[in-house]
Amino acid sequence: MGNFFCGVDGGGTSCRARIVDEQGQFLGEAKTGSANILLGVELAMENIQSAIAQAAEQAGITDLSTLSVGLALAAAEQRSAWQAFMGLPHPYKHMTLNTDGYGACMGAFSGDNGAIVIAGTGSVGIYLENGQQHVVGGREFPISDQGGGAVMGLRLIQQTLLAHDGLRTSSALSDHVLAHFNHDLDAIVEWSKTAKPRDYGQFSPKVFELAMERDELAMELLQGSAGDVERLILGLNRKGATQIALMGSIGERIVRWLSPAAQSLLVKPQADAMAGAILMARGNHNLYPFSR
Repeated sequence: MGNFFCGVDGGGTSCRARIVDEQGQFLGEAKTGSANILLGVELAMENIQSAIAQAAEQAGITDLSTLSVGLALAAAEQRSAWQAFMGLPHPYKHMTLNTDGYGACMGAFSGDNGAIVIAGTGSVGIYLENGQQHVVGGREFPISDQGGGAVMGLRLIQQTLLAHDGLRTSSALSDHVLAHFNHDLDAIVEWSKTAKPRDYGQFSPKVFELAMERDELAMELLQGSAGDVERLILGLNRKGATQIALMGSIGERIVRWLSPAAQSLLVKPQADAMAGAILMARGNHNLYPFSR
């Protein structure tokens, strides 16, 4: 049996795995739950292995030791989480771990020089220049990740509470959030004690939907997120990036809210983060000098 390569793109909401053969021919793909290693390395590994197993079943691969796996995961920049994850047992031939931003940038420019801003549940900007990484943001929710869905959701909850208290005008969006919690403020407070980034991010589709209907709060939130995304784009440009791919569930929908200056720097990505992770699987792209 030959060798196979698997690329995994994992964030705070879900992870996706894709398997190709030595010629790059697509064999299988699957999606499971969160793979942010800062939220728990065991859970992330469980979801990753489940996605890989499902993709391998599609591909007809029964011997997982034939797989070289490239992992582009949220929070991989956290050294302690990286080391804890890479210390877990696995059945694969080889496993390489770097950040989700790195994998997205590798995919967007097929391993060549270029920059990306990824805005999904979280956010990060990364510029790859002759093998050197320049990173802006991406230090995890709630202290960073501005422009991502989790921060947008957090701001929405905050503004909804202000609207409830009469400190700002209510809107269809704040009414939607209150209805989601059955108009129980204690329920919102209790929920917030354990809510994960993906829990806050669940409200972002409604923000986009109601912004199209000119909801005041929704438009305010999108303008704020667009400003955050634009800050990352222009920051990478100051570092030398002239071609920037905007990626992620928020990034793909927020382009129209950006200034002409920011939009002029944007290019379409050549491929996705799973393709970048497959390139990682073919070489040594570990964030830290440890390989398994």
